[in-house]
Amino acid sequence: MSEFSLGVKKENNKTSVPEQFRTSLQRYLISGDVSSYGILLGLILIWVVFEIANKSFLAPLNLANMLSQISSIGILSVGVILVLLIGEIDLSVGATSGFTAGIMTVLSVNLRFPGIAAILLAILLGLTIGAIQGFWIAKVHVPSFIVTLAGLLVWQGGLIYFIGESGTLNLRDPIITGIANTSLPVWAGWALGIISILTITLTSFGERNLRARARLPVKPISIVIAQLLIISIAILLVIGLMNINRSLNTTNKPIQGMPSAFLVFLGFVTVFHWITRYTTFGRHIYAVGGNPEAARRASIDVDKIRIVVFTLCSGIAACGGIVAASRLYAVDTGSGSGDVLLNAIAAAVIGGTSLFGGRGTIWSALLGALIIGSINNGMDLLSFPSSIKYVITGCVLLLAVTIDSTSRARRQRSGKG
Repeated sequence: MSEFSLGVKKENNKTSVPEQFRTSLQRYLISGDVSSYGILLGLILIWVVFEIANKSFLAPLNLANMLSQISSIGILSVGVILVLLIGEIDLSVGATSGFTAGIMTVLSVNLRFPGIAAILLAILLGLTIGAIQGFWIAKVHVPSFIVTLAGLLVWQGGLIYFIGESGTLNLRDPIITGIANTSLPVWAGWALGIISILTITLTSFGERNLRARARLPVKPISIVIAQLLIISIAILLVIGLMNINRSLNTTNKPIQGMPSAFLVFLGFVTVFHWITRYTTFGRHIYAVGGNPEAARRASIDVDKIRIVVFTLCSGIAACGGIVAASRLYAVDTGSGSGDVLLNAIAAAVIGGTSLFGGRGTIWSALLGALIIGSINNGMDLLSFPSSIKYVITGCVLLLAVTIDSTSRARRQRSGKG
Protein backbone atom coordinates (compact mmCIF):
# COMPACT_ATOMS: atom_id res chain seq x y z
CA MET A 1 0.00 0.00 0.00
CA SER A 2 1.42 3.39 -0.94
CA GLU A 3 2.31 6.11 1.57
CA PHE A 4 -0.47 8.27 0.12
CA SER A 5 -3.07 5.58 0.50
CA LEU A 6 -1.98 5.09 4.09
CA GLY A 7 -2.43 8.79 4.71
CA VAL A 8 -5.89 8.79 3.13
CA LYS A 9 -6.92 5.74 5.13
CA LYS A 10 -5.98 7.44 8.36
CA GLU A 11 -8.00 10.51 7.38
CA ASN A 12 -11.06 8.45 6.50
CA ASN A 13 -10.94 6.36 9.66
CA LYS A 14 -10.41 9.47 11.79
CA THR A 15 -7.53 7.99 13.68
CA SER A 16 -7.40 9.20 17.27
CA VAL A 17 -4.84 11.79 18.30
CA PRO A 18 -3.05 9.37 20.69
CA GLU A 19 -2.64 6.87 17.84
CA GLN A 20 -1.35 9.61 15.54
CA PHE A 21 1.14 10.59 18.22
CA ARG A 22 2.32 6.98 18.61
CA THR A 23 2.72 6.68 14.84
CA SER A 24 4.75 9.88 14.68
CA LEU A 25 6.92 8.78 17.59
CA GLN A 26 7.53 5.40 15.96
CA ARG A 27 8.49 7.06 12.68
CA TYR A 28 10.90 9.33 14.55
CA LEU A 29 12.55 6.50 16.47
CA ILE A 30 12.80 4.10 13.54
CA SER A 31 13.70 6.36 10.64
CA GLY A 32 15.53 9.09 12.55
CA ASP A 33 13.35 11.96 11.39
CA VAL A 34 14.48 15.12 13.18
CA SER A 35 11.67 16.99 14.86
CA SER A 36 11.61 20.48 16.32
CA TYR A 37 9.40 19.25 19.18
CA GLY A 38 12.34 17.75 21.05
CA ILE A 39 14.25 21.01 20.66
CA LEU A 40 11.30 22.99 21.99
CA LEU A 41 11.01 20.65 24.97
CA GLY A 42 14.72 21.13 25.62
CA LEU A 43 14.30 24.91 25.49
CA ILE A 44 11.40 24.79 27.95
CA LEU A 45 13.45 22.59 30.29
CA ILE A 46 16.36 25.07 30.15
CA TRP A 47 14.01 27.94 31.01
CA VAL A 48 12.46 26.04 33.91
CA VAL A 49 15.87 25.17 35.38
CA PHE A 50 17.24 28.71 35.15
CA GLU A 51 14.00 30.25 36.45
CA ILE A 52 14.19 28.00 39.50
CA ALA A 53 17.84 28.97 39.99
CA ASN A 54 17.22 32.69 39.46
CA LYS A 55 13.79 34.29 39.56
CA SER A 56 14.95 37.11 37.26
CA PHE A 57 15.50 34.81 34.29
CA LEU A 58 11.97 35.04 32.86
CA ALA A 59 11.49 38.68 33.83
CA PRO A 60 10.50 40.87 30.84
CA LEU A 61 13.66 42.99 31.15
CA ASN A 62 15.96 39.96 31.04
CA LEU A 63 14.01 38.31 28.20
CA ALA A 64 14.20 41.51 26.14
CA ASN A 65 17.95 41.71 26.74
CA MET A 66 18.34 38.05 25.76
CA LEU A 67 16.38 38.51 22.53
CA SER A 68 18.63 41.43 21.61
CA GLN A 69 21.77 39.49 22.51
CA ILE A 70 20.94 36.47 20.35
CA SER A 71 19.99 38.52 17.29
CA SER A 72 23.43 39.01 15.77
CA ILE A 73 24.42 35.36 16.38
CA GLY A 74 21.05 34.24 15.01
CA ILE A 75 21.55 36.25 11.81
CA LEU A 76 24.98 34.67 11.33
CA SER A 77 23.39 31.28 11.91
CA VAL A 78 20.98 31.87 9.00
CA GLY A 79 23.98 32.14 6.67
CA VAL A 80 25.65 29.13 8.26
CA ILE A 81 22.50 27.05 7.67
CA LEU A 82 22.49 27.91 3.97
CA VAL A 83 26.07 26.64 3.70
CA LEU A 84 25.36 23.51 5.75
CA LEU A 85 22.38 22.70 3.53
CA ILE A 86 24.74 22.31 0.54
CA GLY A 87 27.04 20.11 2.60
CA GLU A 88 29.79 22.71 3.13
CA ILE A 89 31.13 24.75 6.06
CA ASP A 90 32.07 28.42 6.48
CA LEU A 91 34.54 29.15 9.28
CA SER A 92 34.90 32.81 8.31
CA VAL A 93 31.42 34.11 9.20
CA GLY A 94 32.55 35.57 12.53
CA ALA A 95 35.62 37.26 11.10
CA THR A 96 33.63 38.51 8.11
CA SER A 97 31.01 40.03 10.39
CA GLY A 98 33.66 41.83 12.45
CA PHE A 99 35.64 43.02 9.41
CA THR A 100 32.64 44.41 7.53
CA ALA A 101 31.30 46.07 10.69
CA GLY A 102 34.75 47.58 11.19
CA ILE A 103 34.79 48.98 7.65
CA MET A 104 31.30 50.42 8.19
CA THR A 105 32.48 52.10 11.39
CA VAL A 106 35.59 53.52 9.76
CA LEU A 107 33.48 54.91 6.92
CA SER A 108 30.97 56.41 9.33
CA VAL A 109 33.32 57.76 12.03
CA ASN A 110 36.57 58.58 10.24
CA LEU A 111 35.36 59.37 6.72
CA ARG A 112 31.99 60.86 7.70
CA PHE A 113 29.94 58.71 5.33
CA PRO A 114 26.16 58.85 5.85
CA GLY A 115 24.88 55.91 7.90
CA ILE A 116 22.90 54.33 5.05
CA ALA A 117 25.88 54.55 2.67
CA ALA A 118 28.23 52.98 5.23
CA ILE A 119 25.77 50.14 5.87
CA LEU A 120 25.23 49.39 2.18
CA LEU A 121 28.97 49.44 1.42
CA ALA A 122 29.63 47.05 4.32
CA ILE A 123 26.98 44.62 3.03
CA LEU A 124 28.40 44.90 -0.50
CA LEU A 125 31.84 44.10 0.91
CA GLY A 126 30.41 41.04 2.63
CA LEU A 127 28.81 39.82 -0.59
CA THR A 128 32.13 40.33 -2.42
CA ILE A 129 34.00 38.33 0.21
CA GLY A 130 31.51 35.49 -0.12
CA ALA A 131 31.71 35.52 -3.91
CA ILE A 132 35.51 35.28 -3.80
CA GLN A 133 35.45 32.40 -1.32
CA GLY A 134 32.65 30.66 -3.19
CA PHE A 135 34.54 30.93 -6.48
CA TRP A 136 37.65 29.46 -4.86
CA ILE A 137 35.64 26.53 -3.52
CA ALA A 138 33.52 25.83 -6.62
CA LYS A 139 35.97 26.55 -9.43
CA VAL A 140 39.44 26.03 -7.95
CA HIS A 141 38.11 23.03 -5.96
CA VAL A 142 39.82 23.90 -2.69
CA PRO A 143 37.87 22.46 0.28
CA SER A 144 35.57 24.97 1.96
CA PHE A 145 37.20 24.21 5.32
CA ILE A 146 40.57 25.48 4.07
CA VAL A 147 39.24 28.44 2.08
CA THR A 148 37.09 29.79 4.90
CA LEU A 149 39.78 29.09 7.52
CA ALA A 150 42.12 31.22 5.44
CA GLY A 151 39.36 33.81 5.19
CA LEU A 152 39.00 33.82 8.97
CA LEU A 153 42.67 34.77 9.35
CA VAL A 154 42.64 37.31 6.51
CA TRP A 155 39.53 39.19 7.64
CA GLN A 156 40.61 39.21 11.29
CA GLY A 157 43.90 40.71 10.16
CA GLY A 158 42.04 43.25 8.04
CA LEU A 159 39.95 44.33 11.03
CA ILE A 160 43.05 44.86 13.18
CA TYR A 161 44.72 46.83 10.37
CA PHE A 162 41.82 49.25 9.90
CA ILE A 163 40.84 49.64 13.58
CA GLY A 164 44.34 49.56 15.10
CA GLU A 165 46.13 47.04 17.27
CA SER A 166 44.27 47.93 20.46
CA GLY A 167 41.72 50.45 19.25
CA THR A 168 38.00 50.90 19.56
CA LEU A 169 35.75 53.05 17.39
CA ASN A 170 32.51 54.30 18.90
CA LEU A 171 29.47 54.67 16.67
CA ARG A 172 27.50 57.91 16.80
CA ASP A 173 25.33 57.82 13.70
CA PRO A 174 21.70 57.51 14.91
CA ILE A 175 20.71 55.46 11.86
CA ILE A 176 23.30 52.79 12.63
CA THR A 177 22.83 52.75 16.40
CA GLY A 178 19.06 52.73 16.02
CA ILE A 179 19.09 49.37 14.23
CA ALA A 180 19.44 47.42 17.48
CA ASN A 181 18.56 49.93 20.17
CA THR A 182 14.95 50.85 19.57
CA SER A 183 11.67 49.09 20.29
CA LEU A 184 8.55 48.56 18.25
CA PRO A 185 5.56 50.60 19.52
CA VAL A 186 3.09 48.60 21.58
CA TRP A 187 0.27 48.87 19.04
CA ALA A 188 2.60 47.91 16.20
CA GLY A 189 3.75 44.83 18.14
CA TRP A 190 0.20 43.55 18.56
CA ALA A 191 -0.57 44.32 14.90
CA LEU A 192 2.54 42.45 13.77
CA GLY A 193 1.60 39.50 15.98
CA ILE A 194 -1.91 39.25 14.55
CA ILE A 195 -0.60 39.55 10.99
CA SER A 196 1.99 36.84 11.71
CA ILE A 197 -0.65 34.46 13.12
CA LEU A 198 -2.94 35.01 10.12
CA THR A 199 -0.05 34.51 7.69
CA ILE A 200 1.12 31.31 9.36
CA THR A 201 -2.46 29.98 9.46
CA LEU A 202 -3.15 30.70 5.79
CA THR A 203 0.23 29.29 4.77
CA SER A 204 -0.29 26.09 6.78
CA PHE A 205 -3.74 25.38 5.35
CA GLY A 206 -2.65 26.42 1.86
CA GLU A 207 0.32 24.08 1.93
CA ARG A 208 -1.87 21.27 3.25
CA ASN A 209 -4.36 21.78 0.41
CA LEU A 210 -1.57 21.80 -2.18
CA ARG A 211 -0.19 18.52 -0.85
CA ALA A 212 -3.68 16.99 -0.90
CA ARG A 213 -4.20 18.05 -4.52
CA ALA A 214 -0.82 16.59 -5.43
CA ARG A 215 -1.93 13.29 -3.82
CA LEU A 216 0.78 13.52 -1.12
CA PRO A 217 0.36 12.53 2.55
CA VAL A 218 -1.03 15.34 4.72
CA LYS A 219 -1.20 15.92 8.47
CA PRO A 220 -4.57 15.32 10.13
CA ILE A 221 -6.50 18.56 10.50
CA SER A 222 -6.55 18.15 14.30
CA ILE A 223 -2.74 18.12 14.40
CA VAL A 224 -2.52 21.22 12.18
CA ILE A 225 -4.98 23.12 14.38
CA ALA A 226 -3.12 22.09 17.55
CA GLN A 227 0.19 23.28 16.10
CA LEU A 228 -1.33 26.60 15.06
CA LEU A 229 -2.81 27.10 18.53
CA ILE A 230 0.57 26.51 20.18
CA ILE A 231 2.33 28.88 17.78
CA SER A 232 -0.35 31.56 18.22
CA ILE A 233 -0.21 31.37 22.01
CA ALA A 234 3.60 31.58 21.94
CA ILE A 235 3.55 34.66 19.67
CA LEU A 236 0.96 36.48 21.76
CA LEU A 237 2.73 35.56 25.00
CA VAL A 238 6.08 36.92 23.79
CA ILE A 239 4.51 40.14 22.53
CA GLY A 240 2.61 40.56 25.79
CA LEU A 241 5.79 40.15 27.84
CA MET A 242 7.71 42.59 25.64
CA ASN A 243 4.94 45.20 25.95
CA ILE A 244 5.23 45.26 29.75
CA ASN A 245 7.06 48.33 31.07
CA ARG A 246 10.70 47.24 31.55
CA SER A 247 11.95 50.53 33.01
CA LEU A 248 13.68 50.05 36.35
CA ASN A 249 12.69 53.57 37.34
CA THR A 250 8.96 54.11 36.88
CA THR A 251 9.40 57.90 36.82
CA ASN A 252 11.27 57.65 33.53
CA LYS A 253 9.75 57.07 30.12
CA PRO A 254 8.44 53.48 29.92
CA ILE A 255 10.56 50.97 28.01
CA GLN A 256 8.12 48.79 26.09
CA GLY A 257 7.84 46.92 22.83
CA MET A 258 9.63 44.23 20.86
CA PRO A 259 13.41 44.92 20.57
CA SER A 260 14.31 46.07 17.06
CA ALA A 261 17.36 43.79 16.84
CA PHE A 262 15.18 40.72 17.33
CA LEU A 263 12.76 41.96 14.67
CA VAL A 264 15.66 42.23 12.22
CA PHE A 265 16.62 38.65 13.07
CA LEU A 266 13.05 37.42 12.56
CA GLY A 267 12.98 39.24 9.23
CA PHE A 268 16.04 37.32 8.01
CA VAL A 269 14.58 34.01 9.21
CA THR A 270 11.25 34.67 7.49
CA VAL A 271 12.73 35.80 4.17
CA PHE A 272 15.24 32.97 3.85
CA HIS A 273 12.71 30.39 5.04
CA TRP A 274 10.49 31.47 2.16
CA ILE A 275 13.42 31.38 -0.28
CA THR A 276 14.56 27.89 0.70
CA ARG A 277 11.08 26.39 0.95
CA TYR A 278 9.08 27.96 -1.86
CA THR A 279 11.53 28.88 -4.66
CA THR A 280 13.37 26.88 -7.30
CA PHE A 281 16.67 28.19 -5.94
CA GLY A 282 15.77 26.80 -2.52
CA ARG A 283 14.95 23.37 -3.95
CA HIS A 284 18.28 23.41 -5.76
CA ILE A 285 20.07 24.11 -2.47
CA TYR A 286 18.57 20.98 -0.91
CA ALA A 287 19.29 18.96 -4.06
CA VAL A 288 22.96 19.95 -4.07
CA GLY A 289 23.28 19.17 -0.37
CA GLY A 290 21.49 15.85 -0.67
CA ASN A 291 23.42 14.49 -3.66
CA PRO A 292 25.63 16.85 -5.73
CA GLU A 293 26.15 14.33 -8.53
CA ALA A 294 22.43 13.63 -8.87
CA ALA A 295 21.78 17.38 -8.88
CA ARG A 296 24.34 17.85 -11.64
CA ARG A 297 22.71 15.11 -13.71
CA ALA A 298 19.37 16.89 -13.20
CA SER A 299 20.88 19.90 -15.01
CA ILE A 300 21.39 21.95 -11.84
CA ASP A 301 24.43 24.24 -12.01
CA VAL A 302 26.06 22.97 -8.82
CA ASP A 303 29.01 25.38 -8.97
CA LYS A 304 26.69 28.35 -9.38
CA ILE A 305 24.58 27.28 -6.40
CA ARG A 306 27.69 26.97 -4.25
CA ILE A 307 29.00 30.39 -5.25
CA VAL A 308 25.64 32.07 -4.65
CA VAL A 309 25.20 30.37 -1.26
CA PHE A 310 28.65 31.43 -0.03
CA THR A 311 27.98 34.93 -1.35
CA LEU A 312 24.71 35.09 0.59
CA CYS A 313 26.35 33.65 3.70
CA SER A 314 29.00 36.36 3.86
CA GLY A 315 26.45 39.07 3.01
CA ILE A 316 24.28 37.84 5.88
CA ALA A 317 27.38 37.76 8.12
CA ALA A 318 27.96 41.42 7.30
CA CYS A 319 24.39 42.19 8.38
CA GLY A 320 24.95 40.28 11.62
CA GLY A 321 28.11 42.27 12.26
CA ILE A 322 26.23 45.53 11.68
CA VAL A 323 23.54 44.52 14.19
CA ALA A 324 26.21 43.56 16.75
CA ALA A 325 28.05 46.87 16.28
CA SER A 326 24.78 48.77 16.55
CA ARG A 327 23.83 47.04 19.80
CA LEU A 328 27.24 47.73 21.38
CA TYR A 329 27.62 51.24 19.87
CA ALA A 330 31.18 50.31 18.90
CA VAL A 331 33.56 48.05 17.01
CA ASP A 332 36.94 46.89 18.31
CA THR A 333 39.65 44.46 17.27
CA GLY A 334 37.81 41.61 18.99
CA SER A 335 34.57 42.05 17.04
CA GLY A 336 33.51 38.79 15.40
CA SER A 337 36.12 36.73 17.24
CA GLY A 338 35.97 34.72 20.46
CA ASP A 339 32.96 32.43 20.61
CA VAL A 340 31.01 34.14 17.81
CA LEU A 341 31.80 31.46 15.20
CA LEU A 342 31.22 28.64 17.70
CA ASN A 343 27.83 30.01 18.71
CA ALA A 344 26.72 30.62 15.12
CA ILE A 345 27.53 27.06 14.05
CA ALA A 346 26.21 25.63 17.32
CA ALA A 347 22.90 27.45 16.90
CA ALA A 348 22.47 26.01 13.41
CA VAL A 349 23.28 22.44 14.45
CA ILE A 350 21.45 22.50 17.78
CA GLY A 351 18.41 23.88 15.97
CA GLY A 352 18.27 20.73 13.83
CA THR A 353 20.30 21.43 10.67
CA SER A 354 22.35 18.43 9.55
CA LEU A 355 26.11 18.72 9.13
CA PHE A 356 25.86 16.22 6.28
CA GLY A 357 23.85 18.48 3.98
CA GLY A 358 20.36 18.48 2.54
CA ARG A 359 18.40 18.47 5.83
CA GLY A 360 17.24 21.33 8.02
CA THR A 361 15.24 24.55 7.90
CA ILE A 362 16.04 28.22 8.40
CA TRP A 363 13.87 28.18 11.52
CA SER A 364 16.67 26.13 13.06
CA ALA A 365 18.50 29.44 13.49
CA LEU A 366 15.76 30.75 15.76
CA LEU A 367 15.48 27.60 17.87
CA GLY A 368 19.23 27.13 18.13
CA ALA A 369 19.91 30.78 18.94
CA LEU A 370 17.27 30.69 21.67
CA ILE A 371 18.90 27.64 23.24
CA ILE A 372 22.44 29.06 23.02
CA GLY A 373 21.26 32.46 24.23
CA SER A 374 19.25 30.98 27.10
CA ILE A 375 22.20 28.91 28.31
CA ASN A 376 24.63 31.85 28.13
CA ASN A 377 22.17 34.29 29.69
CA GLY A 378 21.24 31.90 32.49
CA MET A 379 24.88 31.20 33.31
CA ASP A 380 25.61 34.93 33.34
CA LEU A 381 22.81 35.48 35.85
CA LEU A 382 24.29 32.73 38.00
CA SER A 383 27.79 34.26 37.65
CA PHE A 384 29.32 31.18 36.02
CA PRO A 385 32.95 31.67 34.91
CA SER A 386 33.70 31.79 31.18
CA SER A 387 35.47 28.43 31.37
CA ILE A 388 32.28 26.69 32.50
CA LYS A 389 30.24 28.47 29.81
CA TYR A 390 32.57 27.20 27.08
CA VAL A 391 32.47 23.65 28.46
CA ILE A 392 28.67 23.53 28.69
CA THR A 393 28.17 25.07 25.24
CA GLY A 394 30.64 22.58 23.77
CA CYS A 395 28.86 19.66 25.41
CA VAL A 396 25.49 20.83 24.07
CA LEU A 397 26.99 21.12 20.59
CA LEU A 398 28.51 17.63 20.83
CA LEU A 399 25.15 16.24 21.93
CA ALA A 400 23.39 17.88 18.98
CA VAL A 401 25.92 16.53 16.46
CA THR A 402 25.71 13.07 18.05
CA ILE A 403 21.92 13.10 17.66
CA ASP A 404 22.33 14.24 14.05
CA SER A 405 24.80 11.43 13.31
CA THR A 406 22.72 8.70 14.91
CA SER A 407 19.57 10.00 13.19
CA ARG A 408 21.36 9.86 9.85
CA ALA A 409 22.41 6.28 10.54
CA ARG A 410 18.82 5.30 11.38
CA ARG A 411 17.56 6.99 8.21
CA GLN A 412 20.06 5.02 6.15
CA ARG A 413 19.04 1.76 7.79
CA SER A 414 15.40 2.52 7.12
CA GLY A 415 16.15 3.32 3.47
CA LYS A 416 15.56 7.08 3.70
CA GLY A 417 19.16 8.14 3.15
